[in-house]
This record gives sequence, C-alpha cells and structure tokens, in this order.
Amino acid sequence: MLPPPPKAHGLLDGKVTLVTAAAGAGIGWATARRCAEEGAVVVLSDRHERRLAAAAEALSEVTGVRPLAVPCDVTSEPQVLALFDAVAEAHGRLDVVVNNAGLGGTAELAGMTDEQWHAVLDVTLTGTMRCTRAALRQMYGQGSGVIVNNASVVGWRAQRGQAHYAAAKAGVMALTRCVALEAAEHGVRVNAVAPSLAVHPFLAKVTGEELLAELAAREAFGRSAEPWEVANVIVFLASDYSSYMTGEVVSVSSQHP
Repeated sequence: MLPPPPKAHGLLDGKVTLVTAAAGAGIGWATARRCAEEGAVVVLSDRHERRLAAAAEALSEVTGVRPLAVPCDVTSEPQVLALFDAVAEAHGRLDVVVNNAGLGGTAELAGMTDEQWHAVLDVTLTGTMRCTRAALRQMYGQGSGVIVNNASVVGWRAQRGQAHYAAAKAGVMALTRCVALEAAEHGVRVNAVAPSLAVHPFLAKVTGEELLAELAAREAFGRSAEPWEVANVIVFLASDYSSYMTGEVVSVSSQHP
C-alpha cells in the first residue's frame, strides 16, 4: 500500500538549493518540489528549456514565487560554470546541490558503440563531476554546503544491457566517497542516494511493461518507488539531520550489498 507524502517540517528553511535535471516528472522534479515544500530557495536547471520553463511555473504555484531557472547541459563546462555563476549572482550563496542529471539506455557491450558509451558516461558521471567541482569551489569559500548525488543500485548489482550506465553510476558512488574526504575539512558534506526503480510517465513510456514488472518484483515492497519517496531521502541528506553523514551511498531500495 502506497503511503501518503509526509507533511513538511521546514527541514531546508532558507537554504539555496540547486537541482539539476529538474524538469519533467521524475526524481529531479520531485526533489525540487519537496525541497521547496521544506522551505528551500530552489534553483531549477535542465537542458530542455521548454520543460524547464514549465517546471518553474509549476513550482511557483507551490511556493508563490517563480524560482530561478537556468538552462544547462552538464556535458558543457562553460554552461556548468554559467549556471553556478547565475546562482551566486542571484542569491549570494549556495547551500545544497542535488546532482540528478543522468542518461540511460540499453545496449549489450558486444554491440555497443563508443558513442553510446561516451554519451552515458559524459552526462551521468562526468556531468556529476563538473557540477560537484563547481559547487565545491563556491562552498569552500563559504565553509559550508551539502552535495547529494543521484547514483543507482545498478552501481552495485548487475543488469544486462546496462554496462555503460552501471559503470557510470558506480563511478558516481566512488566519486562521492573520495570527494567527501576532500571536502570535510572545508565543512562540506557529500553523499549519494541509490534508487532502483522510481516510475514516472516518461519512464513508463520508454520502458517495456514486462521489464518494469520484473524490476518492481525484485523490491521488498513488490512495487516501484514513487519519485517523491526518493526525494524524501535526498531532503534528509541535504538537511541538518544528517550533519554527521558524509561519503555515504544510501540505498532507496532493498537491492544493495
């Protein structure tokens, strides 16, 4: 039975929070909304400008204030730098970054092209690195900040046709752990979530029903997560309730080592 979304408790009151890949109906949008509900000053980013504008309008209906929305393709270093400069100019600080941008796809390795491999790695791993690096450069100067990366349980477990995506997400996990050690002395925490299956309309459109049913059946609850359920864990990691957690990869799934 699906539980109701929790009530807000002001966990992120006043915190300037940037969420990448926040347009659409998935984890990014759910995270942006939950952060806003918890009192954050949310900045939205996505490479799809039309959907980004729609997300900003939708979030304004939640908060009563239209958020800063900055188009950004995380595979472009100039665009990433421009994004973080825009946040600094608008708000003067940056408290939380949620690195949600990722690219999937299905291809078995024997038939995979270099282009397919690099496309997934560049968005999912290198894009996360670019945004993390830019965030650290701002947060170190403040002496505080939180970064939450979106990994995946396929960084731990095997799945056919997912060698590129699994390698990228395992890389996000390793990146999280290593950067956390570097950032701790500057008062910055870095953690990650590892969801399994969080179904939303776009995913349902591009993924076969049989595979979705198989993945859901692997979960302890026998169903996929709702995007807001993953967002709740991200909110926790972004909040002061996780003040002694860094370098952790938190599974939002029963499928973990």
